Amino acid sequence: MLNPHLDGLDPFAATVRGITEPDPVHAALRAAGPLVQVDARAGGQAWIVTDDALAREVLTDPRIAKDPAFAPPGWDRHTAGLEQTAAEQPSLTTLDGPEHADLRRAHAPLLNAKRIHEQSHRVHAIAREVLTELAADRTTVDLMAGFTTRYPLTVLLDLLGIPLSQVDQAADACRRMFSDEPGEQGRAIAALTELAAAGLDGGDQGLAAELRDRVPAHTTRDQLQYHLFGLIFAGQLTTDAALGVLIARALASGPHRSSADDVDIDELVRDTLREHPPAPFTLWRFTTTEIELAGRRLPARTPVLVDIRGINTDPARSPGPDLTFGAGPHFCIGAQLAQLELRAVAAVLRCDFPDARLAIPFTELRQTGMGGLQGSRLTSLPVTLHG
Repeated sequence: MLNPHLDGLDPFAATVRGITEPDPVHAALRAAGPLVQVDARAGGQAWIVTDDALAREVLTDPRIAKDPAFAPPGWDRHTAGLEQTAAEQPSLTTLDGPEHADLRRAHAPLLNAKRIHEQSHRVHAIAREVLTELAADRTTVDLMAGFTTRYPLTVLLDLLGIPLSQVDQAADACRRMFSDEPGEQGRAIAALTELAAAGLDGGDQGLAAELRDRVPAHTTRDQLQYHLFGLIFAGQLTTDAALGVLIARALASGPHRSSADDVDIDELVRDTLREHPPAPFTLWRFTTTEIELAGRRLPARTPVLVDIRGINTDPARSPGPDLTFGAGPHFCIGAQLAQLELRAVAAVLRCDFPDARLAIPFTELRQTGMGGLQGSRLTSLPVTLHG
């Protein structure tokens, strides 16, 4: 049974609401306490952390693991949205401890602030090219259909050294990742890992080849391709949801003919990610032994989530870094790239499309949440790029 303090609200339910309508779930979770027990759709109970300090404790506690091998016995992994276990499929999102640290050391230099800054001109150029192509086709375009998926995928494939002729295949596979049809997700993963192979076999001009040369020596070819699949899918998913809200907010007051002020754009990006994080919750974590958390004893194999959106938007929260990209050892490896992609779009809209405007009032935009741990994205974003 749901926690009575939630008044029948299901934190994992699919939703549709207006862009300006508040989400009652996260306020209700905060009101229920720093650690809230809820029903898990995969079976049994789970706990959701709603307090910033407690969240950072959970995200850095080595006794709380991401490896799905520690999920409760009998958990429905498909319903929970779990990957294979770390033993079955090692990845940044399933490994913990020294093995995770080794794999992260291989990835980190490719996506750190310095390397991403060096890609700024190219990312801006891609944003400009994709928007210009869309503007040439029609007067009004739905950017949620024609831009927010293709743009981050174009950036990712370009960085990885995968031919850009594969963008349509990548976009189709990313969409199919959310299909309920049996076996469809597996086929989508296979399609994306096959794309990754193109970055490994196409020479030494991209980050895919560089990652190949940096991963631990025992990494198999299949494992390397899965690591690249993770970068492609997570990179697209993270930016897609945030892009729609960012563009809507940038155009909410009508055409903008002012210069692309870096401080103003940074504030827009920061506020958008804080208030509308791409994921409302972290991925599942599991206690590996009995622990005490917020005065409660949690047995081993207890599922735990952190309420990212609720903590980020808590009016009583002290100023400081938000949790949009997590914290601790599993802090999002692609955070710098995601923020650059958002800044680039805001800058290109202001400089190259100063007459761009929303084709419908901002207040009429709708957002849908897929349920589970998935975030919300706008159902559509009709924009007139040339006024």
